[in-house]
Amino acid sequence: MNLVVDVQYALDDAAADGLGVPAPAQFEAWAAAALAGRRVAAELSIRVVDEAEGGELNQTYRQRPGPTNVLSFPFDSPAQLEIPLLGDVVICAPVVAREAREQDKPVLAHWAHMTVHGTLHLLGYDHETPAEADEMERLEARILGGLGYSDPYAAERAAVTV
Repeated sequence: MNLVVDVQYALDDAAADGLGVPAPAQFEAWAAAALAGRRVAAELSIRVVDEAEGGELNQTYRQRPGPTNVLSFPFDSPAQLEIPLLGDVVICAPVVAREAREQDKPVLAHWAHMTVHGTLHLLGYDHETPAEADEMERLEARILGGLGYSDPYAAERAAVTV
């Protein structure tokens, strides 16, 4: 696969260290896993932000207050252009670290999940309906399993079947 991932860190080094922020090579590997078999060439940006920027983006583009874990901004290419640009994934580092603690998940596994989740959104996957959510969650679990991570939805599925 011909993959270009531009990783941008929009928070200071001290904050990033305390939040378990991954290196660019890890983001690239996770994005490649999400794209495997779905694209032969792709370009995307992954921007790691603090809560202030994450909250501003969430309010501006989703009209929701406060930061969220991951936002995806697909590139809407004109039909006559065939370029590999997919778009941008924005991940809020403090939110990811907090969720990992609250959900008792390894922080690196949660970073991988947010990267895969955001990348799949760039490909057009969504979770607006139960059927879409089920398809996307199962795909995420399969991709993450291939990377050696546990199913991030296993606890939710177990709670539903009880």
